[in-house]
Amino acid sequence: MTMGGSWIDQFKGLRLLPGDVRAELEAGSKIVSVPEGTQVFGPGQSADNLLLLLEGTVRVQQRSETGREVFLYRVHAGESCVLTTACMLAFEKYSADGIAETDVRAVAIPRETFDRLVATSPVFRQFVFTAYSRRITDLFSLIDDIVFQRMDVRLASRLLELADDGGVVHATHAFLATELGTAREVISRTLSEFQRRGWVEQLRGEVHLIGRAGLERLVKAAGAQV
Repeated sequence: MTMGGSWIDQFKGLRLLPGDVRAELEAGSKIVSVPEGTQVFGPGQSADNLLLLLEGTVRVQQRSETGREVFLYRVHAGESCVLTTACMLAFEKYSADGIAETDVRAVAIPRETFDRLVATSPVFRQFVFTAYSRRITDLFSLIDDIVFQRMDVRLASRLLELADDGGVVHATHAFLATELGTAREVISRTLSEFQRRGWVEQLRGEVHLIGRAGLERLVKAAGAQV
C-alpha cells in the first residue's frame, strides 16, 4: 500500500481493474526498495518479475562488443520496463543493464501472477501491451535520432531535458556520450562550440545552460526541417 490508497491507483491503466482482480494483484505482488547505483537487472539474467516504478528512475543501457555503453531509455515513476515485459512474454533473458539512477521503490509482480493476469484479465493485459507499444514507439524514435539527427541537435535536446530547475546539468562528458551513443571526444567538441556561442558554461562534472534560448532555437529549427 502507498499513502492514501493502493499502489494500483498510481497506474492509470490499472485503476479500472475489478475488485477481485485488484485484490489478486496486490496479494500476488510486493513492494521492493533498491538503493541508488544498484544493478536492477543485467545481461544473461532471467526476468522473473515485472517491475512497476513507484518512485525514482531506472536507466536502461546496453554495452557494445567494443565496451561502449549505449543509453536506451529511462523508466520513471508510474511506468514499467519494456525490456522486462518483452523478456517475460518471450521467456528470454535480459540483453541490457538496468541501473537505479536514484533510490527506487517499485512493485514486483512475479511471473506466476503476471502470466495468470495477462491470460485472464483484459484490463491488465491492455495495461501491459499499451505500455509496451508506447515504449517501442519511443525506441524507434531513438533509432531515428541516432541515424538521422545531427549530434549538436541531439546534445542540445538532451541538455535541455537533463537540466535541473537552475539550468545545471550534473553530468560528465563521458556520461553524455553514453546517453547519446557517441564518443566522449565528440561531446567535448560540441560542448566547446556551444560554449563559444555563449550557450553553456562548463565546470567539472557540470554544464550550466547560460544561453538556454540558443539551445532551444537549435532544437526547434531542426524540428522544423524534418
